[in-house]
Amino acid sequence: MSIMSPEKYWWKPADLQEKIWITIAMLWCLVLTIMMFGWHFFGTQNPSIEPLKITPENYRTVSEAFIAKYKVGEEAGIPIVAPPDGADVYLRAQMWNWTPILKLKKGVNYKFHISSVDLMHGFSLMPIVMNFQIVPGHDNILNMTPTSTGTFHILCNEFCGIGHHTMIGKIIVI
Repeated sequence: MSIMSPEKYWWKPADLQEKIWITIAMLWCLVLTIMMFGWHFFGTQNPSIEPLKITPENYRTVSEAFIAKYKVGEEAGIPIVAPPDGADVYLRAQMWNWTPILKLKKGVNYKFHISSVDLMHGFSLMPIVMNFQIVPGHDNILNMTPTSTGTFHILCNEFCGIGHHTMIGKIIVI
């Protein structure tokens, strides 16, 4: 008695209709792959980030100097800053807050520096669908131009401890 492979349907070659659908599916995958590059370079939903290395202590020092230079007020113990047009803006994540509250102008391009000084955090700008992972030791640089006025909330979408639910920041665009 010899060992024989049982006859299965999958051993048979694909018929014409299956080949057509497989070809369509592969072509669609190719189109979507090419579109990803197009969305990144020509779309507005995937802003490029330029990460730099910085120690958490140095980032804290730089962000504190930024706050001291442009502070215009305070809300619930968190400083409010109003940087000049086109300035570098420093936003610091730390357990369990975003510092400072930013007061920006509509239509002006700002260079955002976003980093954490303690744990990994998530930057989610609401109601705009914008999410970034904020890691200590990395200064994420992002060029942003506010296109509408209002108050935008920054949420941490990376669990950072017992006070995670209170980690809400603000960007006010006038």
